[in-house]
Amino acid sequence: MMENENEELYQKPPSIFQMLKSFSKEALTHIANGGKNISSEDYAERLDACNSCPNLIKKSMRCKLCGCLVQHKAKWETTTCPDQPPRWKLQNIALNEKK
Repeated sequence: MMENENEELYQKPPSIFQMLKSFSKEALTHIANGGKNISSEDYAERLDACNSCPNLIKKSMRCKLCGCLVQHKAKWETTTCPDQPPRWKLQNIALNEKK
């Protein structure tokens, strides 16, 4: 019984390689969009969604699906929740376009 309890308490994040891959992709998109963040209201909604999600590793505040630190990823306008279906509302994003 104790082993099952310990397994439930410990949630393993993705590998370092997968976290770097996920973060790099998200960071490049964020930078290409001019580093824009979402409103404080939308940020609070995203954090609430993460806090109620079974994929949140609360001890480290990392998403079990992508490995990102939710306090940072949730601020970026271009990021999305990796869960299916996503737990965050879609943002109206106009990526920088060449004219």
